[in-house]
Amino acid sequence: MFFKKKKERINAIEINELNFEELVINSDIPVLLDFWAAWCGPCKIMGPIMDELAEDYKDKPIRIGKVNVEANRQLSARFQVQSIPTFVFFNEGKPVSRGTGLVPKYDLAEVIEQYLPDTRA
Repeated sequence: MFFKKKKERINAIEINELNFEELVINSDIPVLLDFWAAWCGPCKIMGPIMDELAEDYKDKPIRIGKVNVEANRQLSARFQVQSIPTFVFFNEGKPVSRGTGLVPKYDLAEVIEQYLPDTRA
């Protein structure tokens, strides 16, 4: 066969003003959010990286999400997002780390690993 069937990808979850409290503030697992916009060049680069992280960590206790700043202006203001992409990492419902601009996948994974529970026996 000439065409390979693409495997189903796990994508970052869309976080918005309606589900933010449930999926971020009240989450019992850490959450990494990407504040982005469709017109933002660096956001277009980081979007697939966030989806890759969601795929990489699909079996781990972490939530990877994206917040469209155009559609969720109150969330952007609440977390003082002044340039995009901005990444905010939440643990126990509180922002504990943030970064802005093009961030290597490795650096984001390093922050994720820092907050994952130690599952070694």
